[in-house]
Amino acid sequence: MWIWQALSGILLTVLLVVHMVANHFVVEGGLRTYADVIHYLSNPVIFLLETVFLMVVTAHALMGVRAIILDLGISPAADRRLKAALFALGTLIVVYAVWLTGSAVLRA
Repeated sequence: MWIWQALSGILLTVLLVVHMVANHFVVEGGLRTYADVIHYLSNPVIFLLETVFLMVVTAHALMGVRAIILDLGISPAADRRLKAALFALGTLIVVYAVWLTGSAVLRA
């Protein structure tokens, strides 16, 4: 499982660089207004990239939580329940965030 966390860390670094450049370094003044962000996210490719970024951040963070809990020496049965709970939590986080962002973009 550690290999997935390492790979997600690499992907996270790449997506973070893309996110920072697109949102802060090519924007005049370094920050976008709310209207600018909504307009930016209305591009389907950008929306997809930001969604992938969200998914990678969530997965990486929850794998880190699992690694910390595994260090406590839990049983295999508890690990299976933990994986299921973290997967459900990650799914809820991503679905809610995509819904929230999508509804904001569609309202504009």
